[in-house]
Amino acid sequence: MKKIVIIAGLLLSAALPVAASAHPPIAAETAAASFEQDRADILAMAGNYRVSFNMQESTRWDADYEKLDPKRSGGNEVVRVIEDTGRKIMLQHLLVIEHEGQTHIIKHWRQDWEYEPARVLVYSDKGQWVWEDVPERMRTGRWSQTVYQVDDSPRYGGWGQFETQAGIRRWRSNWTWRPLARRDAVRNPVYDRYYAINRHQPTPDGWIHWQDNTKMGAKDGKLVPIVQEYVLNTYLKYDQYDVKAADDYWTATKDYWAAVRAAWERVAAAKGGIAIDEKADTGTVISGRLLEIADEVQDGKLSTAKAIAEATKLIESNTRKI
Repeated sequence: MKKIVIIAGLLLSAALPVAASAHPPIAAETAAASFEQDRADILAMAGNYRVSFNMQESTRWDADYEKLDPKRSGGNEVVRVIEDTGRKIMLQHLLVIEHEGQTHIIKHWRQDWEYEPARVLVYSDKGQWVWEDVPERMRTGRWSQTVYQVDDSPRYGGWGQFETQAGIRRWRSNWTWRPLARRDAVRNPVYDRYYAINRHQPTPDGWIHWQDNTKMGAKDGKLVPIVQEYVLNTYLKYDQYDVKAADDYWTATKDYWAAVRAAWERVAAAKGGIAIDEKADTGTVISGRLLEIADEVQDGKLSTAKAIAEATKLIESNTRKI
């Protein structure tokens, strides 16, 4: 049985397209000239926003596939800079939900930006992320963006550059693999991953996050395209909601979450990446508990030290060597 699984994995791996950039290497002087503007554009994503999520399947590549209806959703989201070392910037997203007079904070995704990285943690297969080297000639002047899930486990990573076209400045990634979003995973679809390009663009009113997703599925031992999807997430500056609740949550739990990030980083370094079981509705199998622990810390039911100890044990015991 193990031999069959290995052979199947090799067949799928052989079918994966090679990620590449259409852009030539950047000259050192050009990179130096744009570095501060790059940083400013990344840091400008921090703030208070009203965000809309617009998802639409467009072109079907499989004649038997029936496209989903467009989906629209949105909410209030706070984005905070939680680390800035100059060449690395971390942005944490926090959803603010108001229901029946109560404000609820949901720790959302995180995006880490690194300048001229040597390698990036990328999605490789179900429940698995591995280190991928950035070609040396493509590092100068470029930034990687690694996106993390609500429990700070990885989601996807890529590298790319800031550029200006038609008077519009944006960052564009290379082609990257991504696991299914929960909105798709819970439907048990015929596809099981995305092959995508990721763009971030500042606007006069905030910024947009645009994704071009090819939904891929296995047929006859190889990955094939099923349908194209376009996702446009629009962040508009807005603060007419309980922003303080988000900041209070982060103040109470930031030390805990810093330790959680450090635990994931240790595992990725020691085990050659991250390998962990996932559930369609929650992400990693430990995601729910890691979030509950944070709530218990904020409510004073659990000390930060005990919370860190439990979270560290959960991460170490539920991950495997690549």
